[in-house]
Amino acid sequence: MRKLLIALLVLVVVGLGIFFYLPGLLDRLMNRVAAPPPYHASIEAQKLHKTLFVADLHDDALLWNRNLLERHDFGHSDLPRLLEGHVGLQVFSTVTKTPRFLNYERNDSDTDNVTLLVMAQRWPRATWSSLLERALYQGHKLEVAAAGSQGKLTLVRSRDDFARYLAAWEKDPNRVAAILATEGLHPLEGKLENVDRLYDAGFRIAGLTHFFDNEVGGSAHGLEKGGLTPFGRRVIARLEEKKMLVDLAHASRALIEDVLDIAERPVLVSHTGVEGTCPGTRNLSDAHIQRIAASGGVIGIGYWDTAVCETSVKAIVKAIRYTADKVGVEHVALGSDFDGTVRTPFDTSGLAQLTQGLQEAGFSESEIALIMGGNVRRLLLETLP
Repeated sequence: MRKLLIALLVLVVVGLGIFFYLPGLLDRLMNRVAAPPPYHASIEAQKLHKTLFVADLHDDALLWNRNLLERHDFGHSDLPRLLEGHVGLQVFSTVTKTPRFLNYERNDSDTDNVTLLVMAQRWPRATWSSLLERALYQGHKLEVAAAGSQGKLTLVRSRDDFARYLAAWEKDPNRVAAILATEGLHPLEGKLENVDRLYDAGFRIAGLTHFFDNEVGGSAHGLEKGGLTPFGRRVIARLEEKKMLVDLAHASRALIEDVLDIAERPVLVSHTGVEGTCPGTRNLSDAHIQRIAASGGVIGIGYWDTAVCETSVKAIVKAIRYTADKVGVEHVALGSDFDGTVRTPFDTSGLAQLTQGLQEAGFSESEIALIMGGNVRRLLLETLP
């Protein structure tokens, strides 16, 4: 009997060890690069890159138990690599739920992969059952990282915050601004007042949907793929009242149409592809590219294969060129989807390769400056509260 109890205890200990080790393994396996660093770019590209304000609209690093202040040899980003890549602003998104057997075509909302990940990463118990608490906890993680960064990472909540940061960045660009965003509004848990909870916690960009339909509206990957619900219309009004930017990444075509019909402020798409270079369920049509640009918004071009149909700098630049030719360079931005369980050509330390790719595609230095971050800087200065 004693031997049996010892054996059972060993099995429990081994099982728990595997359970708690698994998130780190998943991070390594699911957030990969086509080629490891160091990343090489031409002397001309490096010289130009060091003059740019670089902004990326989407990174999911907060989902993982990875210290943002320490350099890692896996995943796509952390503060040391952001600084090496000369990133001036990074939008960090909060992932709170993904369906089991996730796919790009059709998912229901009945299952959730993130719950086990949350438990295995030993997040606070409140996050085990509440999507709102998961979003708030990830926001808290970003606050803690900023507080411990010795001024190298600054959380931006207002136009004045951003203006002060830019003034400091102009004197010393060895620093990164951070904006907090949601990957879908299911953390509202059907309550309008939770928009205020997110705002008070520092969220300034709101993705409406992720891989399934929610109370706000339809996902490009959902079952119904519908438009705005009556609740969703109230949410859009509250977001605009709070001066939070609406993000249409992952939105169904009907949802995109409905939002653009009622939006009174610019909208953005944080990470996407375009059908003109890569047909796909969530990639933007020409008509939607044009309507988003007409709102004054920007479109963040992604780096992964289902966004641009290859894992290469050339494919990213091709999508950027297509979008710029449709609506002008003033509406194009970067939307990597780093750390979002995707494979990319490089991690964030290799962004000078993208500057070189834009040079080789014939973009001027002033156009490259807009694409690499100038457009995002302009949009935030115009729209932050």
